[in-house]
Amino acid sequence: MRERLTLALPGALLAAFLVLPLLALAGTATPDELLRGLGHPLVAPALRLSATTTAVSTTIVVLLGVPLAWWLSRARGRWASLAETVLQLPIVVPPAVAGVALLLAFGRRGVAGPALEALGVVIPFSTTAVVLAEVFVAAPFFLQAGVSAFRRIDDRLILVARSLGASPSTLLVRVAMPLAAPGLVAGAAMSWARALGEFGATLMFAGNMEGVTQTLPLAIYTALESDLRAAQAISLVLVVMAFALLALVRVALHRFERALGPSV
Repeated sequence: MRERLTLALPGALLAAFLVLPLLALAGTATPDELLRGLGHPLVAPALRLSATTTAVSTTIVVLLGVPLAWWLSRARGRWASLAETVLQLPIVVPPAVAGVALLLAFGRRGVAGPALEALGVVIPFSTTAVVLAEVFVAAPFFLQAGVSAFRRIDDRLILVARSLGASPSTLLVRVAMPLAAPGLVAGAAMSWARALGEFGATLMFAGNMEGVTQTLPLAIYTALESDLRAAQAISLVLVVMAFALLALVRVALHRFERALGPSV
């Protein structure tokens, strides 16, 4: 009994530390105060912008990330390993560094800036910049989940499909993707959640302009300077959205597992 308590105590302390701030976020304001906070002028534009940009960025990540994750899962050798490591760097790179890197790549004086400007395209401090910042920070989460999901597929199934004449695209779309669906769904959800919570790279690369680049995290930052309840209400919206996302992912994964039967 004493040994169990000794083992449980550290975990209980960590659980309490993780849960207490969330309880404080939800329980330190009355419903009326939270409703007034949600009525703040910053909330509606930021919510619309976040919904739009995260939907676009997640779509881009999934469409471009599936074939890349498939290639990474099949590739072997030092160069493939190096490529996978480089593509995961945005996970550990500080958001401010990501913002500076995006400016140096796509800013007016950046690597691609003159070519883009010649085409009449100016990306920094625009809604497009928000989308690119979200793609940059969120894509590695999808790639990581996608590569792991594809690697769990039994190689014998791939060989059988190839022996039956499946083309590379057919093999990916009709064999690999259905088998890796749970991992791909989870990766897309994590990618969307990361895009929704993106702050630093967006602030550095896109700025903080209401209705143009001010997403929900930036609205929290702005509201905190003048209206704590508005910042608290927006924060609570993000927590509820994240909780709903995790719950939906768990349900989706459970249904996929039941539909696919025993893991391959």
